[in-house]
Amino acid sequence: MAMPRTAGDGAADRPPAPVRPHQPTAPALDYYLVRPRPPDDRPAAPPEGIVVEEFLFGADHTVLRVDSAAWTPGGPGWWTAPELSRNIRADPELRGRVVGVPRHRAEVVYRQLGGATLPDEATLRGHLRAGDTRATSAPLLLSTQPVTPGFHSTRVYRVLFANELGPDDLVELSAVWQMTGTDPTRPDGVIGTARRRIGADVFRWELRRIGVVGAYCLDLTVDLATGRDDGVRPVLRELTTTLRLRGLIPVTVERFS
Repeated sequence: MAMPRTAGDGAADRPPAPVRPHQPTAPALDYYLVRPRPPDDRPAAPPEGIVVEEFLFGADHTVLRVDSAAWTPGGPGWWTAPELSRNIRADPELRGRVVGVPRHRAEVVYRQLGGATLPDEATLRGHLRAGDTRATSAPLLLSTQPVTPGFHSTRVYRVLFANELGPDDLVELSAVWQMTGTDPTRPDGVIGTARRRIGADVFRWELRRIGVVGAYCLDLTVDLATGRDDGVRPVLRELTTTLRLRGLIPVTVERFS
């Protein structure tokens, strides 16, 4: 199997499952297919494995860690895969072979590769093991963020992504999000902006390229009408999933104010 697997990723030597932070409404897991390495990456070549991940969040909706598991046909079953998850984000060659898919697509591939029925998400969570725990700290105040007039508070989140978006992906995103100012050649890296009101809260976001190639960020500004922030996590999840299914791989979520 070409999928990287280290001694630390094995089922036999993994530590007991950690206590998982409570989440009132557990989000859906993230699914990826791993394609064969060239020159075996032919149109008819099936994926060589499936990776499942879950981002675990703190109370302020920033990422604490990423838990993961992987499966390959003919193997002993699901195995814990924190190093594989790290390598997907660090290794451009491996990252180019990884494709984000919705669960129903992973179900089809799992069955085609001889895995019968893909386990439900509660069962899959039993295979996940803790990845790197991110250091927690007060929000990183890059600048003084004034509260938007008429609102209780204003927050800024940044979701970091690895990989590239193609021209067709940008066209789709522009339509789905009704983005304005769409221009991938802008010198400030901003590709487009969008906004949405949910109840009394307002969400505004910018999709931005970081550097020359292989990195993007989504900057989300949240105007909260009250002290409640229940709507932040679902919006972060939705926007991140939209980009993940168009080729980007989420790395982390930070809060700036």
